Amino acid sequence: MVALMTAIGIVLFVFGLLFSIAWHELGHLSTAKMFGVKCTEYMVGFGKTLWSFRRGETEYGVKAVPLGGYVRMVGMMPPARRSGGDRPLSRWRAMAEDAREASFVELGPEDQDRQFYQRAPWKRLIVMFAGPGMNLVLAAILLGVLFMGIGVPQSTTTIGAVTECVVPATSTATECTDEHPPTPAAEAGLAAGDTIVEVDGVPTPDWNSASQEIRHSLGATEIVVERDGERVPFDVDIIENELPARDAEGEILYETDADGDWVHDDQGYRVYQTETVGFLGIVFTQERSTLTLGESAAEMGGMLVSVGQALIDLPSKVPEVFAAAFLGEERTQDSPVGIVGISRIGGEIMSQGLPVADTAAIMMQMLAGVNLFLFAFNLVPILPLDGGHMAGALWEWLKRAWSKLTRRPAPAPVDVAMLTPVAYVVVACFLVFSVVLLIADLFNPVRLFG
Repeated sequence: MVALMTAIGIVLFVFGLLFSIAWHELGHLSTAKMFGVKCTEYMVGFGKTLWSFRRGETEYGVKAVPLGGYVRMVGMMPPARRSGGDRPLSRWRAMAEDAREASFVELGPEDQDRQFYQRAPWKRLIVMFAGPGMNLVLAAILLGVLFMGIGVPQSTTTIGAVTECVVPATSTATECTDEHPPTPAAEAGLAAGDTIVEVDGVPTPDWNSASQEIRHSLGATEIVVERDGERVPFDVDIIENELPARDAEGEILYETDADGDWVHDDQGYRVYQTETVGFLGIVFTQERSTLTLGESAAEMGGMLVSVGQALIDLPSKVPEVFAAAFLGEERTQDSPVGIVGISRIGGEIMSQGLPVADTAAIMMQMLAGVNLFLFAFNLVPILPLDGGHMAGALWEWLKRAWSKLTRRPAPAPVDVAMLTPVAYVVVACFLVFSVVLLIADLFNPVRLFG
């Protein structure tokens, strides 16, 4: 049964990834056609075509290697501005000319005015932004359903369990012994189901206020709980204990190194900071609650910032992935993963037997995170990414505006073909990293549940 659920999870997440790629390319295709650009291919994946069909002038299909997709638009690069007579082309120029010729292969006499480079720069910006923009839209839909529909787990002021004995946060003990004294909550008679409404005279309407008041208390403290509809006071002798450090909002604080990166233990988990605070010995219950539109937007904004930071940190993760792939080093939970790795994580989530709402929430949040990454990654201003073409269109737009302002002739289109060798280097680096990532994901995968 576990194997079956794992397989189902992998298949579901693969389809989610393929849909995200197809959705991205649909943004390019729809806006290009809207502006009259001839599109000859709409493909999900690269390499050998597995399945396709033709409708009108466009072939739609799926290819063997699901590392992305593309829409082939005629005339992506402007014609060459020849100079120098019959002098042989440099290797750099020759590569640029080869790429330029490829963009005109399917250009017929009737399509002379349907080339991509002929469109106004603002139209080209829209076409190239539409792809990552669609990923942003999909992420917003997924997170909207998650935050405002399914809800997110939030701690309440109701006690879910009372801890029997006092164990420091750094201890590895799993059972109480004579060396471990009973917790203040157990001694005072607090029980699961009690709802804390007041700590030492201070009302506690939410979990964070209750948690903070307990952590800041010490010694004899009156705690008022609601039990069976009645308010019942308890005299509790709160003691000190070493616990995970939290900020004012109740978020756990983690250890960082000199570079600001999280510190991980031998199992790949982040190491949290500790502090000595008041200790009661209870575990609060959690329940799902929906967020408002503003709260959801704030959460999505926070995720987007985290994705941007992860993208910036990606080059520094390359040695870690290489060591995991070829040297057997343990992978951390924030290690980069590829399509295989994240699909395996999807299978791992499905195999845990979690409630349907919890499973759906985790899967949706992961897929939304993938789409946010696709949005941010494709905006990087280098070819062959969408951001590279956007940078060229933006530069041409600025040049045209300056020429108009200075009453000079309109400049020629920006020749992005001259950056083709750079694009080849980027593609080569991406392919090498993808292979290393694939090896790491197959033989040393990231695991969420140990």
